[in-house]
Amino acid sequence: MTAGMKQTLDEWKTKLDASLHEKNKFTDILEKIEQKTGVKRLNIALAFVALIGLYLMVGYGADFLCNFIGFLYPAYASIKAIESKEKDDDTKWLTYWVVYSVFHLAEFFADIFFSWVPLYWFIKCVFLVYCMAPVTNNGSVTIYYKIIRPFILKHESKIDAGINKARDAAKTVLREAEGVANDTASDVIKRHVDSKFD
Repeated sequence: MTAGMKQTLDEWKTKLDASLHEKNKFTDILEKIEQKTGVKRLNIALAFVALIGLYLMVGYGADFLCNFIGFLYPAYASIKAIESKEKDDDTKWLTYWVVYSVFHLAEFFADIFFSWVPLYWFIKCVFLVYCMAPVTNNGSVTIYYKIIRPFILKHESKIDAGINKARDAAKTVLREAEGVANDTASDVIKRHVDSKFD
């Protein structure tokens, strides 16, 4: 390990330890475990992360756990971002959800290939955690600005035209369905009225 990587890892551990000492329900539980066992809460948290990682590698239902991790915290953080007055956190979580959606769509079509990848759920979970990491240039920002945004900007007019065409087709189908429903309702009412007078 290089000196720069060791320094970055030490900084990360220091930040994580500081966040584990903030006052909330989770850290209160960690504090009680720390007092009873004598093990530092940083080590407890790292052991918990290691257990989750191991479970994602070999556990039954690893797909559920991976998707749960990739959805639960970002959903909660998105709600907090909506309720805050800042705009930056909204942009951060919108970027995450765009990347998450694109990845999920690609995963849907490539599932037959991904299912053969050893440790797939562990790799996917690491990727999702990288995308939601609380750093400036996390995975979602990098992927959005290097891949998704250039693609969308290049094909924006075609995408907009396709969306407009689909919207017009949906309106036409809806009008036709309303017409059929009205005709059917009129026929039913007419038959009902006619049967009363027979």
